[in-house]
Amino acid sequence: MAAYLQITMTVDAADRAAGAKVYSDYKQEFLDTIPGAVSKELLVRDEDVQVLHGFETAEQAQAYLSSELFTTKVVPGLKPLFKADPDIRVYSVA
Repeated sequence: MAAYLQITMTVDAADRAAGAKVYSDYKQEFLDTIPGAVSKELLVRDEDVQVLHGFETAEQAQAYLSSELFTTKVVPGLKPLFKADPDIRVYSVA
């Protein structure tokens, strides 16, 4: 893996099961259809939830944000759960 896409979301504890369902519903499709996708992990803390996506390149991580999967399935499934705008970051592995 040469890059990570980290999406941090503020979601009420009562809504986390619904958020986890969106994660699990699209995890395999993400791994099977998104160019350069290597991994996808759900990280849960008291204050927020993160999804850490692994990619072969930073460009592929950035491209996922405008993919059909992300814009027409993932975002609409999660958006009603957000308490604030998500923090989205792309990291390159040094």
